[in-house]
Formats: sequence, structure tokens, C-alpha cells
Amino acid sequence: MNERTVEWTGTGLRLLDQTKLPGKIEYLSIETVDQLVDAIARLVVRGAPAIGAAGAYGVALALLEAEREGWSEERREEAIDRIRDARPTAVNLAWAVDRVRPAVAQGVTAVSALAEEIARADAAANRRIGHNGADWLAERLGTDRPLRVLTHCNTGALATTEWGTALGIVRELNQRGRLESVHVDETRPLLQGSRLTAWELDREGIQHWIQPDGAAASTIMSGRVDAAIVGADRIAGNGDTANKIGTLGVGLACAEAGIPFVVAAPTSTVDLATTSGERIEIELRGEDEVLELAGIRVAPVGSPGFNPAFDVTPARFVTALVTEERVYEVAKGDTPAGN
Repeated sequence: MNERTVEWTGTGLRLLDQTKLPGKIEYLSIETVDQLVDAIARLVVRGAPAIGAAGAYGVALALLEAEREGWSEERREEAIDRIRDARPTAVNLAWAVDRVRPAVAQGVTAVSALAEEIARADAAANRRIGHNGADWLAERLGTDRPLRVLTHCNTGALATTEWGTALGIVRELNQRGRLESVHVDETRPLLQGSRLTAWELDREGIQHWIQPDGAAASTIMSGRVDAAIVGADRIAGNGDTANKIGTLGVGLACAEAGIPFVVAAPTSTVDLATTSGERIEIELRGEDEVLELAGIRVAPVGSPGFNPAFDVTPARFVTALVTEERVYEVAKGDTPAGN
């Protein structure tokens, strides 16, 4: 994919507006902290690594706005905190803001340079994740025939600064001639699978089918896929994994079918300070996302909505965690906290 999800212009951010895909490729110019927080909340930019990069650049943006508007130091720090806390489940956002924050005293150039380092490191990490995951799957499955995989949500170049995490493994398998097809969960309620993952796969000519989220367990149990490969927004020290709502069902079905359930994420997504999935804060989004379709209400007026953005898959259902450094076989007790 040639389009960059997040780019620093020197005076602000240029974001690929993922709410408009696949209908049109459109960019937003972000020049204020309010605009950035809104863009993160509305999923203009989304995916843990991508919002991490956006958050890091956002600190530089806050410095520029503070200088322009004559903010006090206290107000500037409050603005940086708003960026850091814009989406609570994805640890990469807070991690990236905290990485660049010590450079605030050195000014915009120092902060934006650190943010660029984070973006470049993510791109390199994604490539290594692809290699590590493809190697592990080839060894684990022990077959020469091309593989059939299932994905949930979007974990490709759109969710990162380049290449992708779970979808990066898919792309690596395809480049090696080891991929037959991909079952793409639509990913309710905002359809990141059917709108975004399918868009990326279609552009690369990778055979795929979009399916309802409710079809995932049946697809897995009927032997139509060899493995499921998903991403993560936060990984606890014990290997519990928070990812887009619906991921838990995929993990349960894989355990019952006896096929690998693979989680792919950079080490920046591993949060050793969070000891288990029970301690991960799950973001609740607006109920209109499940009560309406394309802005038209489809539920009874008196019916309320419950809209958790993520769920947690316990470590015992995670076959492998693929990072840029190594592959952890989590279900066997090999977890980040133990190494």
C-alpha cells in the first residue's frame, strides 16, 4: 500500500481518513489537539500501532498549538494528557506519548524526530513479525500446500505505519507462495474487516471471502481454514489478549477445532504492568453504532445499545504470540512476563 496512514507535515498531521474507505481515498489535515483527539475517537486513524504514531506526533502538535495560542505549561500538559487518553484500551497510544514526552523541553523538532523514530521502528517491526509468523506457521502446520487463514478486524498497513501485523503475516505467506485464501470477518459494528481488510487484500490480488462475524465459528469448525491470525490492542503479562470485539469467539472456536489461534503484535503492545486481562479497561463506544445502520435507526426506539469495542481472549486459548523479537507459545505457558 502506497498511502501512509500517518504523516507529519512539519506544522501538523496528515491522516488517511479510514472512515471514507473503501469508497474514496481522502486525507485530513490535523492542526489542533481537538482535531486529533476527535480523529482518534472517530477512527479516522485506528489500529494500535497507527494511533501510537499519531499520538507521538500529536505531542509535537500540542507544542505548536501551545506556542501559537499562548497556552500555559499546565494547559499544554493537559492537552498532551487528552491525546494520551483518547482511546484507553490500546496501550500503544499511551506508550508512544510517554516515549516522546521527556523531549518536550527540547521543543518541536526533538519531539517530532522521536515520533518519526517510533514510526520507522514500527514499520521494521511489522516486517519481522511477518517473517516470524510465516516461519512459525510453516513449521507448526508442517504442510507444503498453501494455507487457508481467517482474520478478524483490520491489522494491515492501515492499522500500522507500514505492512501490518497479523495481515503482515498473511502478506508474507502470500509472497512466499504459501497462501491459498483468507476468510475475512466483517467485524461489526464498524466493518473494519469488510471495508478495510478486504480493500487491502483486493488491491494485492489475494483471494478472500468476506463473511459475517457469526459465521467465523462455523468456518473454523467445518475445516475451511488452517489457522486464525489476529492482532491485539493490549497484551497482558500473562498472555491474555485484548482485541476487537468478536475475537474471543474466534479463539474459542480454534481451541475446539484444534487449529492455531495466532496473535501478532509489536512488543510495544505488550503491557507487563497489566498482569492479566481482567485489568484491561475495555472501551465502550456510542450505542448508535449498533442501533443504527448508515445513520438510519434499525432498532426499536425503546431499545438501548451495549457496544464494547474490545474483548479479552484468555492466554490458554492463544496458541502463539508473534512479535518482532520472537514467537511465544502462550498456551504452553511461554508468556512475555516469564521471559
